[in-house]
Amino acid sequence: MKQKELVPKRRFKGFTDEWKICKYNDLLDKSEGIRRGPFGSALKKECFVPNSDYVVYEQQNAIYDRYNTRYNITKQKYEELYRFILNEDDFIMSGAGTIGRISRVPSGIKSGVINQALIKMRVNKYLVDLDYFLQWMRSEKMQNRLTQANPASAMVNLVPMSEVKEWEVTVPSIEEQQKIGQFFKHLDEMIALEQRKFDKIKALKSAYLAEMFPAEGECVPKRRFEGYTVEWKDYKMKDIGKATGGTSIESEFVKEGKYKVISIGSYSEQSVYTDQNIRVNLSDKIKKRVLNKNDLTMILNDKTVSGNIIGRVLLIDKDDAYVYNQRTARIEPDNRKFDIQFLYQFLNAPLIRQKIINQAQGNTQIYVNWTRIEELQYSIPILEEQIKIGDFFRKLDATITNHQRKLDKLRATKQAYLHEMFV
Repeated sequence: MKQKELVPKRRFKGFTDEWKICKYNDLLDKSEGIRRGPFGSALKKECFVPNSDYVVYEQQNAIYDRYNTRYNITKQKYEELYRFILNEDDFIMSGAGTIGRISRVPSGIKSGVINQALIKMRVNKYLVDLDYFLQWMRSEKMQNRLTQANPASAMVNLVPMSEVKEWEVTVPSIEEQQKIGQFFKHLDEMIALEQRKFDKIKALKSAYLAEMFPAEGECVPKRRFEGYTVEWKDYKMKDIGKATGGTSIESEFVKEGKYKVISIGSYSEQSVYTDQNIRVNLSDKIKKRVLNKNDLTMILNDKTVSGNIIGRVLLIDKDDAYVYNQRTARIEPDNRKFDIQFLYQFLNAPLIRQKIINQAQGNTQIYVNWTRIEELQYSIPILEEQIKIGDFFRKLDATITNHQRKLDKLRATKQAYLHEMFV
């Protein structure tokens, strides 16, 4: 191994020694190093009981790093499967489907065993720092090594654990491991904190969406700004503005072009997302599909059978930058009667959009025709109240977006460090 491969690109000050080469198995506990879960026949459905102090841990626990459980077993079955008991500071790794995801077992979990889809690892605590081991196993280099693709197919498979044990790996001293482990633990805590803030503000918005627009059969919402008492007026969908259905423009797609294409995959809660590789240039066909700032586009067709995205609306944020494709409709709002920010939030509110979803048709693909929804009736306030509501949600969205950016930046920072701080 070359000199440059014995140290990472980035290190903490004061550490200059080369990292040591050893076998992966040398880092593991001698008696309980790596153990795959029991055969499926050892944990059949008939083994499960409604209530017990003993549980079964599954692949989802490793994937989502959470230790909630679904299945209980008797004490007798638990003792029978003693080799698969999970202890604090063990590591579990997903071994099927979504493979290679790893989690460190926290303190205070219920007594339980792993199932056949999990792999349990226990390290030698005198040689390996637990925080370091977790981050090392989650690093891109180790994940790629663990989940090697089958050359003969597109499938990704987990490397056999017998082979993993024999790997040559490069690790630092226990002191440097501890420094690295603490660094990433702190970074994870920052990410978790930002995630909680993000989740909280998203939940707050959902609550406001439910309360600031009228429920079915109501003409005023539960929550209003002070000073507004006038009942909301009924409008039909077609009153909101001119609507034009999209048509297929796939024949116009190019990798580099002036216009981004709005399609089903472009719809999110916060902003316009488009596939950067799907663009079009101006042509006679495209001229009719160019969107203006403050246009709305709505999904009319869901490729899946759930229909969950039917009726979702996007607000176009700039002129002469986007075109819309098939399965969407363009709505050009009447800005004399309606505030665009209000309409964007209003039409995306679950209670409002459910009316559109209720008009959906189809089996293999769920869709709605504009002619079926243009007569739908909604209660809408005077323009002044619309502006107040629209501005409120605009500011709330800006806060959500800010938290999302912070979260994305922290995650990107962690990924960069994971790439540079391990050999």
